[in-house]
Amino acid sequence: MTNSTLETISELINTKQWLEAFPIMKQLRTDLTEETYIELLQDMSKDGYKLYAMYVEDEIVSLVGLSWRINFYNKRHIFIYDLVTDVSQRSFGYGEKLLKYIHDWANENGAEYVALESGLQRSDAHRFYEDKLNYDKWCYSFRKPL
Repeated sequence: MTNSTLETISELINTKQWLEAFPIMKQLRTDLTEETYIELLQDMSKDGYKLYAMYVEDEIVSLVGLSWRINFYNKRHIFIYDLVTDVSQRSFGYGEKLLKYIHDWANENGAEYVALESGLQRSDAHRFYEDKLNYDKWCYSFRKPL
């Protein structure tokens, strides 16, 4: 039996595409309004943030937001800020396919690592990163509200 579903991955580069992705991003970033989402995305894009979508047929099922970073401990790497699969599309492997695409793209473009952070409460996501994708849990991330 063959899978006839058309899956594609594309960078979202304009406001129309970003708005199409908003309902899925809001599942991860629940505090966003459409207005703040677009405002922040426009600013983040100026600093190199890229948003990629996995489509099945013509519907977005998964998103990843990332940018290039360089530092002493990860050297030149991709940092993933946002990874979300539509709640109705989870457990079909879309997030894994999207991340593997990013891994290959990052490697082809000279990254030494792909790094991300995940909320402490997201134990299912942690198992996904560690067990399915061989990510290492190697540090804690801290922040201070100002």
